[in-house]
Amino acid sequence: MSGARGTREVTARLGRQTGRGAVGRPPGPGTDMAQVGPGPETDGTWSSDPYAHALRTGRGPLFLRRADGWLLLLELERWCADADAADLEVLRRCEGAVLDVGCGPGRLVAALSARGRRVLGIDVSEAAVARTVALGGQALRRSVFEPLPGEGRWGTALLIDGNVGIGGDPRALLDRTAELLAPGGLLIAETVTGPDLDERVQVHVTDARGAAGSPFPWARLGTPALLRHAARAGWRPVDQWTAGGRSFVALRRRTPVALRRRTTKTAAEPPKSAAVTSSQRDRKPSGDRPVAEA
Repeated sequence: MSGARGTREVTARLGRQTGRGAVGRPPGPGTDMAQVGPGPETDGTWSSDPYAHALRTGRGPLFLRRADGWLLLLELERWCADADAADLEVLRRCEGAVLDVGCGPGRLVAALSARGRRVLGIDVSEAAVARTVALGGQALRRSVFEPLPGEGRWGTALLIDGNVGIGGDPRALLDRTAELLAPGGLLIAETVTGPDLDERVQVHVTDARGAAGSPFPWARLGTPALLRHAARAGWRPVDQWTAGGRSFVALRRRTPVALRRRTTKTAAEPPKSAAVTSSQRDRKPSGDRPVAEA
């Protein structure tokens, strides 16, 4: 894939989660996320027109615009289509319950749901959440930096279509993702194909009519840059691959020394230890719930 196309694909939904979404208590255990739907209206960047209008119609063109006038075409039609071969390769690698951060119109959530997987999409865009739910997926209108269901128990977190740039601060996002995943959980992120890019800027969404959203912080990372940030944040790479001209990285959080010691001690306890069975029971999501417990 050309560098231009790779850039378009990887920056698709970067600004959607900026930490300014609807604030509220997460749903309790057993809540049907599909019934929760959109939260209160916000002034967030991707939750207002022209992005919301484009999501409702499923048609572009839609752009990200920097203050210097630089424009980046966003592949809205691809996000609103079914999961493609590159997407399916990502989904094949998912483990356990899956949290799709910045789920957009929900193609990945819908594809996982159709396969019987436990999955929840989160997005600050009301239109994105509504479209995901309409596809039969489960989604919450929530920023990744707000309280979320199942914190510390998700098996996989997805940062696809450039969502590794959410909030314009890769280290903060990596740290937050580590809080959401279970010990040893998997993070799959899509990166910019091509040069070693590590960019933080302010952008806004605009369309061909000139309608514009509010400015927001945004980042773009190539694979080498992501790996550098990940190493400093305590992650280790477990896989890298390309599919359909797009680039992906799979990471796991390095287990803290204190946790390793606790794990070793627990493993040495008798098999019928009440402490062990209770701990295991608390961590295991209920089989009749579609997502990890809150």
